[in-house]
This record gives sequence, structure tokens and C-alpha cells, in this order.
Amino acid sequence: MWRCLCLRDGWRRLLSRPLGSPMASVRTGANIPSLSRAYAPLAERKKFYQNVSITQGEGGFEINLDHRKLKTPQAKLFTVPSEALAIAVATEWDCQQDTIKFYTMHLTTLCNTSLDNPTQRNKDQLIRAAVKFLDTDTIWYGVEIASSTSIMGPSIPDRTREVLVSHLASYNMWALQGIEFVVTQLKSVVLTLGLIDLRLTVEQAVLLSRLEEEYQIQKWGNVEWAHDYELQELRARTAAGALFVHLCSESTTIRHKLLQD
Repeated sequence: MWRCLCLRDGWRRLLSRPLGSPMASVRTGANIPSLSRAYAPLAERKKFYQNVSITQGEGGFEINLDHRKLKTPQAKLFTVPSEALAIAVATEWDCQQDTIKFYTMHLTTLCNTSLDNPTQRNKDQLIRAAVKFLDTDTIWYGVEIASSTSIMGPSIPDRTREVLVSHLASYNMWALQGIEFVVTQLKSVVLTLGLIDLRLTVEQAVLLSRLEEEYQIQKWGNVEWAHDYELQELRARTAAGALFVHLCSESTTIRHKLLQD
């Protein structure tokens, strides 16, 4: 009984950590470079604003909390390239209640990463970070990859790799940040591209990425306070990343409707 309680308390401490913390990256298995202590995200803080608004500046669209302009962890002015993305981010801030829960604000986090670039990665490095998952991808989805029954995985043709690199290079830096984020969540560049190309839903992509886990759950049972939380959190992260990519790579126009009495 004592061992069970200790394990339960340990999971609670893990789940209560902010998503950007080192322990939160254990689930994804990503080799995330360590950031400076100043950039480490806060888990929560008391809400200090009442109204959220959007203004257009020279560098893009800005988010205002009351009369304060939102800034990044590195104190840069928070500006996004499209009004649609600004509305989505503003909605995240507007949905916060008495406490600001930063670990639920995935779009804001992706924007901060794009603006600050804390790991100082360029476009080629982001593409390589995404394509490296192709070597261990367990899903085949419309690309030339042979199946394999070996633990080492199949051999990836050079042509396939070149096509994927060329395709990813067509995205801008902001969109690539989102793509690399989704690839890290799903552990699959193939599923990520299928999701972004609207050939898969978020639920389908997440399910396919969790085939091994689902098999283990069916065999050994489901831990509700761990597996269910993990599933919902993975869906939220994946959906936010896919939305971020679309809002950063598509030309969108917001039509403001005039309300008349």
C-alpha cells in the first residue's frame, strides 16, 4: 500500500510540473537543449489583467493585457505575423481565470520560441531535427519507406529524405518551429505531415502515434490518473502545434463585422 501511494504521489508531482520543465520532456524523449534559468517558464501566477486586446504595429500584431504590451521571456515585444494567430493567442490569455496557467498556453509558448529562438537554431537545423525522426518512424503514410520487422528499422532511400527536406524547406521559420514541435510530440514526421496536410485528424494522428502504448494498456490495464491525462495533453499539444503551423504558413484575412443597434 505504501509503495502504491508513493508512486501515485510521484505521478502527481510529475503531472503538476510546467510543460517546459526538464521532467516534462521525459514523455517525449526529445533531446531538448538546456535553456538559461531566466528563460525557464513559470508554472502559474496570479492574474494581473482584466482585458485582452490586439493592435497592429510595424512588426506585426501585438497583444495588450489592459494597457501593457505582452513581452517574451527575453523581454522582446510579443508580435506575431498574422491577425488570426494574434486572435488565437489573445484567446488563450482571455480564457485564463484567477490564475494564469502558462503550461496550458501552447500557442503563446510556440510564439515565444519563434521570437526568442532560445536554442539559436536556424532553418536547416530545424529541418534536420524533424527529419531525424524518419529513421525511427513506425508509421508508413504515402512515402517511399519499406516495412521492417527489425528493431533497427528500415533503410530510408536518399530520394525520400531529399523530398522531405525540400518540402519542409518551403515553410517559413515560424511554421517550422510548429512542425518540429508536433514531430516531437508524435515521434513521427510522417504523421505530422499527414496531419498538416489535413489527411489525418488530431485524434487519428495521436492514436497512431500511441499504438505501442495502446497495446500495453490493453494488455496490462489503464492508469486513469496518468494515461488519461497523458492522452488529453498530447492531443492538446498536437492540435495547438498543427493550428500554429497553419496560422503561420497561410495567408489569412480577418473580416471585422460592424455591429449596428
